[in-house]
Amino acid sequence: MNLLNALAKVGSMTFISRILGFVRDTLIARVFGAGMVSDAFIVAFKIPNLLRRISAEGAFSQAFVPILAEYKSQRSLAETHGLINRVATWMGLILVGVTVLGMLAAPFIVTLIAPGFGADQAKMQLTVELLRITFPYIFFISLVSMAGGVLNTYNKFGIPAFTPVWLNVSMIGAVLFFADYFAEPIKALAWAVFFGGFLQLMFQIPFLKQIGLLPRFELKRPDGSTDEGVKRILRLMGPAVLGVSVAQISLIINTIFASFLVTGSVSWLYYADRLMEFPSGVLGVALGTILLPSLAKAYASQDHHEYSQLLDWGLRLTFILAAPAAVALAVLSAPLVVALFHYGKFTALDVLMTQQALIAYSVGLLGLILVKILAPGFYARQNIKTPVKIGVFTLVMTQLMNLLFVFVLDLNHAGLALAIGLGACLNAALLYYHLRKAGVYRLQSGWWVFLFKLSLALLAMALVLYYAKGDTQIWLQFSIMQRLLAISGLVALGSATYFASLFLLGFRPRDYIRRVVH
Repeated sequence: MNLLNALAKVGSMTFISRILGFVRDTLIARVFGAGMVSDAFIVAFKIPNLLRRISAEGAFSQAFVPILAEYKSQRSLAETHGLINRVATWMGLILVGVTVLGMLAAPFIVTLIAPGFGADQAKMQLTVELLRITFPYIFFISLVSMAGGVLNTYNKFGIPAFTPVWLNVSMIGAVLFFADYFAEPIKALAWAVFFGGFLQLMFQIPFLKQIGLLPRFELKRPDGSTDEGVKRILRLMGPAVLGVSVAQISLIINTIFASFLVTGSVSWLYYADRLMEFPSGVLGVALGTILLPSLAKAYASQDHHEYSQLLDWGLRLTFILAAPAAVALAVLSAPLVVALFHYGKFTALDVLMTQQALIAYSVGLLGLILVKILAPGFYARQNIKTPVKIGVFTLVMTQLMNLLFVFVLDLNHAGLALAIGLGACLNAALLYYHLRKAGVYRLQSGWWVFLFKLSLALLAMALVLYYAKGDTQIWLQFSIMQRLLAISGLVALGSATYFASLFLLGFRPRDYIRRVVH
């Protein structure tokens, strides 16, 4: 299998989803703006999303995929299917309990996550009502993530990458066609989250059936014994939950801080984060998705050279693709926010505030994506304790930076974004250090020359974009079509400048082709 082709396939599917995500967020910004109602929905949507990242895409995937890859490599299809049956059964039962508990405890959860909302009873009540509608999303999306782990392990990368499209389609449809039928239109979005999760799960079922691995209800092995693989997954999930929770706790604390800031702060951070998630999702998630099964197989086969080369390949591609995205987000922050969100109730002040958050976030984009590449280096070896320790230290440092940036330097919501970005860079640096210290990753030759040439191409792109973008006030006066055409032209110009510079400096796509045997 050609990993570069797999990355392109996953990246292109994720790209479609992210584009629809921008359409979704543009509509939400236009209809609901950045105020009390949007703040309430964003918190209500964020809570099941955070749980999904902790349980499903985070701890569960890190524990499940390496064990599943080992079963696939060393055991029969029937044994592998049995593992999937038992894991899906236990996961489904637990998720039912979590969902019911979450809906009942909605007032307490909102008070915990956004205590600042307590000063506005209407805002608090609306958030609680929205959370009760969106919370079942955690049930659907966790099962979706498990199905995605199975499909990715069997090289069906495109299906899980395309799956999030259905959530975006559901939310776009809610804003365009159903919001007017609700006394409180924002509730249409909450129900769209519910049905979006259901649609994503239904979409993946035929593909699981196609590869003969559709889960069935099965609590124990046919002989009545407990599956040894399930036990190992549960043992790994304990520290994995803690490790993934560290990053998510940092986001929760940011929401707590933001809830005490001026109204709109939660929304400004959300819209800036959505722009950040575009390169993070297209590149970071895609690379992490295809690397983890390959790294796990190399580790299970004790092929240490292949393991190290896979990590090196992933790191180089990250620098080539993530570094220009970070620079472009910072340089084009105002045009991007204006072109995508400055419509209807989203004011010029909202543009300025979101731009500040986006510039602060861009500082940490490279670190954020590097974490998604370096962390699988530990998970593939079933070593979750080291990332946990690093994560705890990063959490403490991030909160110290929050206190410094928000309360001492008075950077407000932008300070929260900057702390997250710098924390991600610290996390990536420590993961890299420990991989090198353990001797499992060795730098391939040519890194210093690679970084020097890359810096020249980045400088060329940054200068071209800076002088081409013009003044923000001009963008505010553009029509919708003018904005979209202008931002598309800038993206094309920046991309052409960057990749032409790389070509002149000797970079060739064939140098990054990587093949693995599955």
